[in-house]
Parts: sequence; C-alpha cells; structure tokens
Amino acid sequence: MSLPAIKQVTGKGVYIPGDDIDTDRIIPARFMKCVTFDGLGEFMFYDVRHDPQGNKRKHNLNDPRFAEASIIISGNNFGCGSSREHAPQAIAKAGFKAVIAEGYAEIFFGNSTQLGIPCVAVSAADRAKLAAAVEADPSVEITVDVDKLEVRFGGQSVPCTMREANRDALLSGRWDPISDLIAGAEEVAAVAAKLTYMQ
Repeated sequence: MSLPAIKQVTGKGVYIPGDDIDTDRIIPARFMKCVTFDGLGEFMFYDVRHDPQGNKRKHNLNDPRFAEASIIISGNNFGCGSSREHAPQAIAKAGFKAVIAEGYAEIFFGNSTQLGIPCVAVSAADRAKLAAAVEADPSVEITVDVDKLEVRFGGQSVPCTMREANRDALLSGRWDPISDLIAGAEEVAAVAAKLTYMQ
C-alpha cells in the first residue's frame, strides 16, 4: 500500500535565521509530555517566539505577514541535537509541508521524510536570495520540486539537493515505513506460520 507520491510542494515561506537550530529549540522538552503528537504545533519554537512570561516576542513566526507560510527557510545543520521525533512532528502539526535549509542533522532529516516533509538543501547564497525574496514579498509562492531538484520562487529557480534514497521514497509514495509493514502483512503472517516457535 503506497501513499501519495510527493513530487513537489508549493506554498508561502517564512525565514527562521540561524545555523545549528536544534530540536530543543524546535520543540522544548517540557511540551513533550503527550500521548500523541496532536497539539504539538502550537508549541513549535515556543521559547524563541515567547518571553518567560509567555508574551510574544518579535519573530517571523509571530509576524502576521507570514501567517500563511507552509515552508520553512533556515540555515545549516537544521534539526541538530537530540533525536526527538517530536521536532518534525511539531513542524508538521503546525502546518508546514517542507523545509529549505543549507543542511540537516541526519536523524531529523530521516524523521521528516517519514512524515512526508521534503527537506531540501540549497547553497548559502541561494538561501539568502530566497530569504530576501520572502522578506520583500511574503505572498511570493515557493515550489520545492522534489522531482526536478529545484526551488522556484518569484520567477527565479535555484538548484537543491536531497539524498537519493529519501527522494525516491517521496517520489514513489513509500515514505512511511509503517505503510510498508501493513502492505506486507500477509507475507509476514505466512513466514510466521512456518516458524515453529511462533506456533
């Protein structure tokens, strides 16, 4: 049972500046006391977006100009730190569909792929160009083209990269490993039936 293929994602963007943005910044640990991932979206980047009293700080994620954003633009080594799956889950629950950065932490990148969130890498110069375009016009549409490995925005196009195995998983609709297990349920049952210790 394959899921929908993810060939491209189109939406508006928001720039979250900085390198080495870790998973604790994306979703602080105190908000991870949950049975399901539902509701995590409202706490995404909470400590960056709020002061200790809970008042909103000046931040692009609080700026009404970027309220419709569904694509994150950021720096290098995005999603570093602990391997918590809650970080990409919070991004997904907050309504974001793709991330464009200069590079990613390995586990964050894999967890994002398994949620159907393309994480593509661009050069520092192209990231700066994209961030400037979004700042100048928050309504500009951005397309992350997984198939053609390019990011298009405002009449411009820049190349991007993605590990081939993850790209193939998105393009083939096999990005969620649980769906693979479900698809192979009959085969698993047949093998289990032949194992004497499973009787």
